Amino acid sequence: MLRGRTPEQKRTLIEEFTRVMVDVAQADQEQVAVVLHEVEAENWGRGGVPMAEAVGKRPAEAQPG
Repeated sequence: MLRGRTPEQKRTLIEEFTRVMVDVAQADQEQVAVVLHEVEAENWGRGGVPMAEAVGKRPAEAQPG
């Protein structure tokens, strides 16, 4: 994911990914590991366009952070 999420958002992502693994895959909560991999927008592209350019074109409410 692109950099820019708050610590609170990251905590929620970790909690929710864990909950889904427990609920859907019957995983043991203590065994679920979540790694959030943050990438700078200039190091990621989609559809042939660097995300640094694509993010700048999206409405503000759709941008991370």
